[in-house]
Amino acid sequence: MRAPGWLTARPIAHRGLHNYARGVIENMPGAISAAVEGRFGIEVDIQLSADGEAMVHHDDELGRLTDGSGALATLSAAELKRVRFKDTSERMMTVGDLCDLVAGRVPLLIEVKSHFDGDRQLVKRLTQVLASYRGPVAAMSFDPDQVLALRQAMPELPRGITAQRTYDDPYWVKLTPQQRDSMLYLRHSLHTQPHFVAYWVQQLPAPAPWLARHLFGCPLLTWTVRTPEQRERAARYADQMIFEGFVPDATPS
Repeated sequence: MRAPGWLTARPIAHRGLHNYARGVIENMPGAISAAVEGRFGIEVDIQLSADGEAMVHHDDELGRLTDGSGALATLSAAELKRVRFKDTSERMMTVGDLCDLVAGRVPLLIEVKSHFDGDRQLVKRLTQVLASYRGPVAAMSFDPDQVLALRQAMPELPRGITAQRTYDDPYWVKLTPQQRDSMLYLRHSLHTQPHFVAYWVQQLPAPAPWLARHLFGCPLLTWTVRTPEQRERAARYADQMIFEGFVPDATPS
């Protein structure tokens, strides 16, 4: 299956169309609604709750953008749905809430966050919810095992690998050298069979996504585009951008 055309038809709002100065925080309902109103695709992150629910949130702990503290994995979905985003009245959503809010009006791109421990519960819950969703939706992950889990659980769902050229920045220190090596150069692709690639804009151009795009027909998304220079790079090397910090239609090319 090739990636559908809607995946690259419009710019994709990174964690929704958020604007901290206006009190619209990433991944909260207001950011999702703003992206829908702007007719942008929406990229969101999901984490697993203690009782196996897929929650819309980037961090695996509370506190950076929300009230409260603690790991999401230690709290139930009911507890997490009571968590407010800072200085707002808005609360955390489940993937089901997200689907109800978007209702197929714009494409959804869901990043499956991973602890790289082989736990596939989050993919299991995500695919259960998406089985009854009729809107355009795709999923992706940095973790090749999660992408493989997506392939096995819901092969008809467009799936992608989130990637970069190197994994030596501090975020990846938790992984073993073997895990980092397995992610390099998209070498897992024969097993995961991604339909698209989402690559870090600061590391474009790069050989692996070029080959995936030009030899295997995998559309190339690039994240996270914030500056005019990055926007120019995205236009030159990728099929579509995942953006934040500006509204593309209001920004000169």
